[in-house]
Formats: sequence, structure tokens, C-alpha cells
Amino acid sequence: MSGSDPGKLISKADNLTTLSLTRWSADWESATRLYEQAANGFRVSQDYENAKLAFEKASKGREMLSSPWDAAKSMESAAALAKELRNWTEVIDFYRKASELYMQCDRPQFASDSLAKAARAVEDALPSDAIKLYSDACVLLEDDRKEQMALDLYHAVTNIYVKLEKYTDAVAFLLKLGLAADKCNATNSQCKAYLSAVIVYLYAHDLKQAEKCYNDCSQ
Repeated sequence: MSGSDPGKLISKADNLTTLSLTRWSADWESATRLYEQAANGFRVSQDYENAKLAFEKASKGREMLSSPWDAAKSMESAAALAKELRNWTEVIDFYRKASELYMQCDRPQFASDSLAKAARAVEDALPSDAIKLYSDACVLLEDDRKEQMALDLYHAVTNIYVKLEKYTDAVAFLLKLGLAADKCNATNSQCKAYLSAVIVYLYAHDLKQAEKCYNDCSQ
């Protein structure tokens, strides 16, 4: 059926957004609906590359229609497909764009979640990028005074640092976790964070730093 052929839907949508002598303004509303239909059609047929491109176009359309929330959702769909294609750079770029769009809606928790999704997706392939993404996600939650929701993200960063054998950095984040836990009165999490910091130093056979960390945290 030509009417539901994703490729033809894309072509039709592109025509609706291309200005000409007979079309003086783009019909983004109609075009965006077609891009979304095409994206879903490509995804169902497992043509992930074209589905990704269609969701990108749909996201742009939603932006043009002043709907950043829907634009963010489409961009997250594009990011998920980039993950299937193992295109890690696009995964990061798309989720960051989605995060920015959520911030336009004043939804920092969703913005943080987008960054965390990106971090989880690239954690094995690009651990340094994952650390940056997790860290930025934490900042958004802390700025929104949602420290409780950032605790798991701090744990995730710590785990990456331990895998990379960057024990000093791991301890630094555990101490940040302890401070965040203190702000939201999560006493158990705070104690576990400080204890974990000592254990990391012991694991690294740095008894002097382990003792110093224990004494500092006991004060």
C-alpha cells in the first residue's frame, strides 16, 4: 500500500516543508504527522537507520510547532534506535538534545533521566563520556533539590571509576554521595557511602588514605 509506505511518507513530508513558487509556507503540522508515521513504519520493519532519521525529522517538526515535550520524546526514540545501531556518538547527542528540550518545558527530572539513559547506553563503550553524563544528570537533580533521586547516579559513577581502577575519583564521588544523602536526610545511604569510601581505599591497598578517610568521616 503506497499510502503507508514509509519512504513515500517521508518524501511527502519533505515536500510539505520545502518552500517553492506554489508553497510559500511550510506545513509542519501535516509533515510532522507523516514523519511520525514513517518512523513507526520503519521501526516495525526493523529499518532502524531510516526510523532514526524519521524520528529526528519528527522532533524538528515538533520544535517548529512549539512543542518541546513531544520533540523530546521523538528525540529519545531516535536515541534508542541509535543505541540499536551502536552509534554511540549519536546516542549521546540525541539524549542531550532531548534533555535540553525537557528543560525548555521546565522538567529537570525528565532532563536528568535522558542524560542517565545516555550514560547507561554508552557505559561500556565510552566510560569517560558516561561519567560526564551521569555527573550532569546529578547536577540537574541537585539544582531541583531532588538529591534523593541522584543517589543511584552517584553509585553508577563510582562503579565506573572502580572498574577503571581510578580509586581516588571513586572515593571523591562516594563523598559527594554522602553529602547528597545528608541533604535529604538519608542517613543509611550516607553511612554506606562513607563506609564504601574506606573500603575502596582498602581495596586499593592504601591504608593511610583509608584511615584518614575514616577519621574525616567520623567527625
